[in-house]
Order: sequence, then structure tokens, then C-alpha cells
Amino acid sequence: MELVDIGLNLTHESFLRDTPEVLARAAEAGVVQMVLTGTNLAESEKALQMCHELDPQRHRLFSTAGVHPHDARHWTADSARQLAALLAEPQVRAVGECGLDFNRDFSPRPLQERALEEQLELAASLGLPVFLHERDASQRLLEILGPVRDRVSAAVVHCFTGDKRALYAYLDLDLHIGITGWICDERRGTHLHPLMKDIPAERLMLESDAPYLVPRTLRPRPRSNRNEPAFLAEVLREVALHRGVAEQQLATTSTASARDFFALPDMSLKLPEQAPL
Repeated sequence: MELVDIGLNLTHESFLRDTPEVLARAAEAGVVQMVLTGTNLAESEKALQMCHELDPQRHRLFSTAGVHPHDARHWTADSARQLAALLAEPQVRAVGECGLDFNRDFSPRPLQERALEEQLELAASLGLPVFLHERDASQRLLEILGPVRDRVSAAVVHCFTGDKRALYAYLDLDLHIGITGWICDERRGTHLHPLMKDIPAERLMLESDAPYLVPRTLRPRPRSNRNEPAFLAEVLREVALHRGVAEQQLATTSTASARDFFALPDMSLKLPEQAPL
């Protein structure tokens, strides 16, 4: 069984001491490819560097580059130029994480909107997909994304936690949906359970969002309470359960969807002597 983790915060300080072991455990669990999330210019640069250092063969680790809405207050006239340079790198496969967060409002909303609009323009001009963040802002995101959607090759709503109305609106815009361990949380994720059958197989992708969102159904739970890409199989299990499909079937379709979205190589075509991470 092969899985692709489309959202991993490998640059987080909690991974600094044991990054190779984390990647080895992921490979053992069947997570054969991972997309490292860039959340600001510095972290996007760091994610790209990790791809180069940890995957010299360049077929297992990839990254995104963008400015998260929390950091939108730091967006300047030069940010687009710096970001475009990162997006020109072959291992960088999407613009983001970008979007709107009206839940925490760490950046003023007008600045979040400006940073998002400029990153969408970059994606359109470069022909790259978009890795979107949205919290309590689905209507405004739709208003901003709608007019440019035809010029953006593809977009995924990362870590979807919304309601049926938001899901259907995103699907109407032909967006992909990323599901995390949020669905495993009996306190706040159960509303996602009946929605899983409504997502077309070719639009559904899986992500750990590690080190955040440890699946609460995981047994035994890690003592550190740190999530890892190796735990993506638990998200797979929960989503398959509520879609009413076999885990292998979901693994096949979600992996195919991720590879198509991020233009990732098919690992089954790699020679067997190529060593894992």
C-alpha cells in the first residue's frame, strides 16, 4: 500500500533531532512520498533545502512555497519576487500555504486578502496549483478565488474542517479536498464523517499536517503527542470507514489524486535497487 502525505510541516523544531528516523518510519508505514509545507518565505526556503538534502534522488520529498495568512502582515512589495524565485525550483510543486484565517486573525483581514490575491496571481502566471488554508472564512475565500479559478490550474483546501455547505461550494469550484486527523477527533471532527461519501475519489487527498493533529483514534498514542507522517494510515482507516470503501482502494485513489495534483513521479516505476530514505 502506497500513500502520499500532501501536508507535512517537517521544518518544525520538533523534528530537528530525529528527522531521518521520522522519514524512515513513514517509509515503513507505506508513506512513500511527502509534500513539505512552506508557511512563509524563510520556512519555504528551509523546506526546499530539506528536500535537496534528504532526497538527493528527488523522487520522494517535494515542497510548497507560500505565505500563510498568519504571516500575511509581513507581505511586502518584494515578497512576490522572492516567492517567484522559490517557485521556479523543480522540487517546489505548489503555491502555498496561503489563504484566509478569520478564526485567529493573527494578521489583519485586508492584509490576508491582499497576500492571497497576489499569490493566486503568481499561481496563475506560473501554471502551478495552490495549497489553501481556510478557517471561518469560506465565503470570503470563495469570493476571492471564484473570479480567478479558471486561470489557476488546480487548488486544494488543505485540512478541510468545514460544513456541508462549504464542501459543496468548494467542489462546485472544482477544488481538491485534503483530510487530516481532524476526522479522528471525537470532540470536533464527527461532522466530517457523513461528508466523506460526498467527495469524488479523484478530488480527495490525505495529509498528516504533522506535527499537529495526532489522530485521536491512534492506539497506542505517542507519548510525545507529536504527529508523524507514519500515522497517515490512521487517517486513511478513518476516511475509508466513513466512505464505505476498502483501505487499499482509498490508498490507490488518494495517491493517484495526489500524484496528479502535484505532478509527482510514480514510485512503482522506480528501480528496486534505489534505497529508501
